[in-house]
Amino acid sequence: MQQLTRVRLSTETRQAEIIAAVLRLAAERSPALITTGDIAKAVSLTQGAVFRHFPTKDAIWLAVIDWVERNLLISLESAAQNAATPLASLQAVFMAHISFVKQHPGVPRLIFNELQKPDDSPVKISVRRILEAYRQLLARLLGAAEMDGQTDPGIDQAAAGMLFIGTVQGLVMQSMLAGDTMQMEAVAERVFMLYLDAIRRAP
Repeated sequence: MQQLTRVRLSTETRQAEIIAAVLRLAAERSPALITTGDIAKAVSLTQGAVFRHFPTKDAIWLAVIDWVERNLLISLESAAQNAATPLASLQAVFMAHISFVKQHPGVPRLIFNELQKPDDSPVKISVRRILEAYRQLLARLLGAAEMDGQTDPGIDQAAAGMLFIGTVQGLVMQSMLAGDTMQMEAVAERVFMLYLDAIRRAP
């Protein structure tokens, strides 16, 4: 009988598997309850093998947030670039963020869990970096919309950006409380129209 041999994957491949497993687990349960044993089981490794790819559990969490930073911001930037006008870009970014959460429901659970912790951490620093890049993207689009005459002159861009992000977070939170992120996109379109009415230049 031929003996089956275990395929040895590269560290990068294993790290990607571990990150994906954490995101799946976070979609199913509180991130605070996820153990390295759970992660190891999800990728069919021993805990010792997991720690060969990440030195600590905190390192795993940081790698997950780094993955979120890269993929979310790429998605938002791509959405913004493919729209015809600044306000259309804002709508595309709004819907791209909702779509990202729909595809990866574990992401907001992980972020909210980290933000509840009282102490600062590398993960929190990474989350703040994501938010700052997000604000810069929105400021750029809002500035372009004002230049094009699509919004009122002198619009408070900082407040408009905060309202944008807060609206997305509110939709995500309500969907999480309802236990259903699949219906967010239909609701998001209606909610964004209200946001648009608030910032768009009156005819």
